[in-house]
Amino acid sequence: MEKIYYISQGNTPNDHLKNIEMVCNAGVGLVQLRLKNVSQETYNSTAIEAMKICVSHGATLIVNDNIEAALTSSAHGVHLGKKDLSISEATSKIAGKMIGGTANTLEDCLQLISEKVDYIGLGPFRFTETKSELSPLLGIEGYRSIMHELSALGHSTPVFAIGGITSEDVAAILATNVYGVAVSGILTHTPDVRQTMNELTIEL
Repeated sequence: MEKIYYISQGNTPNDHLKNIEMVCNAGVGLVQLRLKNVSQETYNSTAIEAMKICVSHGATLIVNDNIEAALTSSAHGVHLGKKDLSISEATSKIAGKMIGGTANTLEDCLQLISEKVDYIGLGPFRFTETKSELSPLLGIEGYRSIMHELSALGHSTPVFAIGGITSEDVAAILATNVYGVAVSGILTHTPDVRQTMNELTIEL
């Protein structure tokens, strides 16, 4: 699995697609389509187009919070938040696809691991405007503590740090033994996405 995970941003579904195309061109290999407040029809059609982009670049597409859009687009997987469909329900609906889950605590992580998710999005690292209802911020010490406990228990499910991460944070976050980083703004808004990707890749 790739270690840099792009979470899509944009004011419109078309903006999301343009940004996905941009980051895939720069070498991102793992993408999440994350639309909010759109119709199911719009989510489905946008996911279909996002899948075309990802397939053409050899990238993996995960759809956020929407089983139907994931199935309609033949996306590679789905990511479920803490208030979304349960992992067991999702597994029965999309057998064979990747399933990721959101966590904020060690207990959340252990629950997701018991449900056999393919990866965990653990956060938020710091405040981020991309999410309206934030869980308590973790910071470096939060990641260090949770990753230490997971390692001591022998767990190896990939954990991605997420939430307001900047390029300057990556080295310190990776030193906590998380698997990778999920980023959004630092790739969406950089003047040179390829250079930023290169800088992130060097940290990995």
